[in-house]
Amino acid sequence: MEHDINLNIHYTAPNEIWDKIGQVYKSMSYWYGYDNCPTWRGENIDLWASVEPSGLQIAGTMPEDIWNEWYSSLKNKLTTALGYEIGEPEDGYDFKYW
Repeated sequence: MEHDINLNIHYTAPNEIWDKIGQVYKSMSYWYGYDNCPTWRGENIDLWASVEPSGLQIAGTMPEDIWNEWYSSLKNKLTTALGYEIGEPEDGYDFKYW
């Protein structure tokens, strides 16, 4: 299944925030590494992350049953690491850094 989400992490966040994000990326299941961008791969899994004006974008393919757990874990780990609630701006989550 195709996924394309944006999180309330703005590209102007300071470097120490991006360092923490990088550590969370590496802790996630299916971490593949940096292949021009952060990437997660596995059987029927090909996700990537990109920093966009609309927020941190995660997109690609992952089976729905795996995605639900993976995405929830990603948001929880980012919230803990960054110290503010991480979610999709369209769901009402505000950007901390502008």
